[in-house]
Amino acid sequence: MADDTYTPVVNPLLWKLINFIRRHKGLYSLAKGMRYLKKNGIKQFARVVKARFLSRQPLLEKEIQINKNERLAEEKAVFPKQVKISIITSLHNTPEQDLKEMAESVLAQTYKNWEFCLADESEGEHGYVGQIIKNYAEKDNRIQYCKIDRNPGTSAALNKAIEICSGEYIGVLDQGDVLHPSVLYEVMQAICREGADFIYSDEGSFSDDHVVFFKHHKPDYAFDTLCSCNYISHFTVFSGTLINRAGAFRSEFNGSHDYDLILRYTDVASKVYHISKLLYFYRSHGEPHSGNSLHPGSGAENAIKDHLERKGINAKVEKKFGLPGFYRVTCALTDTPRVSIVIPNKDNIPMLRKCLSSIIEKTTYHNYEIIIVENNSTKDATFSYYEELKQYPDIRVVYWEGKGYNYSKICNFGVQNANGQQLVFLNNDIEIITPAWIEEMLMYSQRTDVGAVGIKLYFLNNSVQHAGMVLGLEGIAGHVYLGASYDDTGYMARLQIVQNMSAVTAACMMIKRPIFEEIGQFDPEFPDSFNDIDLCLKARKAGYLVVWTPYAEAYHLESRSRGYTVLSGKKRKTNQEEIDHFKAKWYNELTSGDSYYNRNFSLEKANYSLKY
Repeated sequence: MADDTYTPVVNPLLWKLINFIRRHKGLYSLAKGMRYLKKNGIKQFARVVKARFLSRQPLLEKEIQINKNERLAEEKAVFPKQVKISIITSLHNTPEQDLKEMAESVLAQTYKNWEFCLADESEGEHGYVGQIIKNYAEKDNRIQYCKIDRNPGTSAALNKAIEICSGEYIGVLDQGDVLHPSVLYEVMQAICREGADFIYSDEGSFSDDHVVFFKHHKPDYAFDTLCSCNYISHFTVFSGTLINRAGAFRSEFNGSHDYDLILRYTDVASKVYHISKLLYFYRSHGEPHSGNSLHPGSGAENAIKDHLERKGINAKVEKKFGLPGFYRVTCALTDTPRVSIVIPNKDNIPMLRKCLSSIIEKTTYHNYEIIIVENNSTKDATFSYYEELKQYPDIRVVYWEGKGYNYSKICNFGVQNANGQQLVFLNNDIEIITPAWIEEMLMYSQRTDVGAVGIKLYFLNNSVQHAGMVLGLEGIAGHVYLGASYDDTGYMARLQIVQNMSAVTAACMMIKRPIFEEIGQFDPEFPDSFNDIDLCLKARKAGYLVVWTPYAEAYHLESRSRGYTVLSGKKRKTNQEEIDHFKAKWYNELTSGDSYYNRNFSLEKANYSLKY
């Protein structure tokens, strides 16, 4: 009897169950899969699943495809500058097919003013490597080749390739990897239009059978994100003048030589520019891969530490356990300034009590004060509790005499009554988890280049409430990874590493008092919403960074302290006015998009999902 022959079902309950499964695609697929697994075994089942998965993945050939009209237009493009770009590569026993695919991708470039400089340190039995490149060089004099008899290491080999090149700009291509035909054309656009002297692009990773299984869409230049991981990686092109200013590859960082070079060059470059297109394809060779093309190697921690020391930052750098290629930076505190914690409050004493208890009982930092800004409370219990608090010399209650609710005015009033040089704005519905939460924020806020610092917040069910904010989400700005599990890693470990963001929530935010006053404090035109985003954007406009850290954590009972879930008519009107004001004030920023959130990501979802 054939395997799929219909067998009548006499039991009506079983019949209803089968029909239910058939009507629900996921359950039906699961049932079919379990049936196949039982019949054919786990190995065959795994092979089928892998084959079906790969069949849905894009192929390298499609990703680097360019139509005739596009190619013709790019080849005919005339740029205002005549720039030769030297592509350098170090060769070491490169497999023949990989070598040819790499070379062909260079020859296929639509921008023609390039040279390809290769330093070959292959061992004797791999003599075919040099012969293949020599054959290409005989047909195209833009290909330069030199043989290195001994094996000096990748850094020395790349430096040798630099010695034989003559271009004004230099691009680094790893052996066996593949370039998109338009990459040098796009680089020239960045050089001529943006004045960029350090350029990098998005990249993809592909397997030996040319399946592109991971696409790494990157943020624009982000100092703190780069100290957490080498997210820039490939394809890097830089002006030759940067070599004179910061030196070439350094052998003491072999294994992380590219990371070290990127850290040094982005530090001295006049314009770092990111091309948010997949223009470089990294060959994985089938090794275990988790979507991480960051090339972790020995010496990465030292490269980061050396970079920070050049900036005058004393820090300890450690590998992230279980996340190869990602790092934790712990900066030493240069001082222990007075920290003023400003907490607006109206009634709701049980919540305020829990908030204050978590601060008092857990906080390891000693030099702080708490300023409670009383806002039109009406309950006798509230004022009785304020009397209790008088026993704490570092807790003061100040009374805001304004009417209604205006978060911006309330916080600004709190600052007027604060003594600290570092300010923490804290909602009364926050419960601290991390004892060293102030130290974790202060290590960034103490820097002269940092404006605001935010932390990782959770709902009471341990799902993520705040992991930074992205412009454009929800139409204006929204929380990324809202509702994600507390132990989720996120796209490229975004939930586990320190990074630069466009904004962080003032539910728990630290900012230096001089910067807060310099940028105009909270804008009273945002009485209820967007005041924290507006403050962060003002800080960024003034040239300061916004930092989000996952190493300080707290619970946040979002909006409970204000006691509403559905906006009333008046609040709805106020909210719309704030939306209109924010859109008008930050029109250019909203139009151009969030520089830390790649344009290839959807603004419909908050989890770094691709648009397509």
